[in-house]
Amino acid sequence: MSNLEIAPREVPCGATGFVDADILEPREVPLGGPRALQVRRTLPQHQRSLIGAWCFADHYGPQEVRQSAAMDVPPHPHTGLQTVSWLFRGEIEHRDSAGVHQLIRPGELNLMTAGAGICHSEVSTPSTTVLHGVQLWVALPDSDRDTARDFDHYVPEPVSRGGAAIRVFLGELAGDRSPVHTFTPLLGAQLDLAAGCTLDLDIDPGFEHGVLLDLGRVDVAGHTLHSGQLAYLGPGSTSLRLRNPGGMASRVVLLGGAPFTEELLMWWNFVGRSHDEIVSYRQQWQDGDDRFGAVNGYTGSIPRLPAPTLPATRLRPRRRT
Repeated sequence: MSNLEIAPREVPCGATGFVDADILEPREVPLGGPRALQVRRTLPQHQRSLIGAWCFADHYGPQEVRQSAAMDVPPHPHTGLQTVSWLFRGEIEHRDSAGVHQLIRPGELNLMTAGAGICHSEVSTPSTTVLHGVQLWVALPDSDRDTARDFDHYVPEPVSRGGAAIRVFLGELAGDRSPVHTFTPLLGAQLDLAAGCTLDLDIDPGFEHGVLLDLGRVDVAGHTLHSGQLAYLGPGSTSLRLRNPGGMASRVVLLGGAPFTEELLMWWNFVGRSHDEIVSYRQQWQDGDDRFGAVNGYTGSIPRLPAPTLPATRLRPRRRT
């Protein structure tokens, strides 16, 4: 998914002091204009820019899809990251410059590796009446950020644990492991909790974690989460307890990873390390450079998404603490 903000701010990402629990509130962002699909963005923000290598989290829907509100994101570029598409409802057609054409459906992981450069399009299918899901980005470490374009599709089987169903799409949890390769230690899972369910999980104490609530309510680390909120939990714990106190089912997306201590600079759809890199990526995209390739088969009204104008000042990454 593209960041379609007209004037995106640079986001300096780096290591920060860890806390036991912190509640991140989302901000509303329209994808493609005020009548387009609205998303709730919890990462990045000034309060926290990373959870492990997870550097971007958009949560959207459930939203009825009309012609004016369907997802139609023209070909756009990425560098230095992996995109994770995870749906609860609806269907999206993905095309990219690695030659991949894939339908994205609920409960199916679609992970695209941008590496040195890729471009892709995302369009909700005509049969889709409701869109509901999350779009996530993972920053690549410096040693691997110029890797080749790639794509993985994986359908995890749900694991039952008491009154909960667990789908592990990245990493390992509850005795289940995803076979999909990541460049840093990561965890990504969907957890569905029945009404009144309490779920105790063994977690990696070296990871920091984020609990993003999609539906219902969930108690975690002394806080009650409401839809769209994300609870950040610092490293050090060997267990995580989630409790659904409501009379309806709840659903969360659990993210985790080893703290990512490299300095990053995110602007628009690019993850880099310096102002000059971002400027170069933008110019190459505007010039149609082979770094990003081309998407075949996209039939939208705009053949490719132009890059926004860079700010007048230099973009600067945060110094590591």
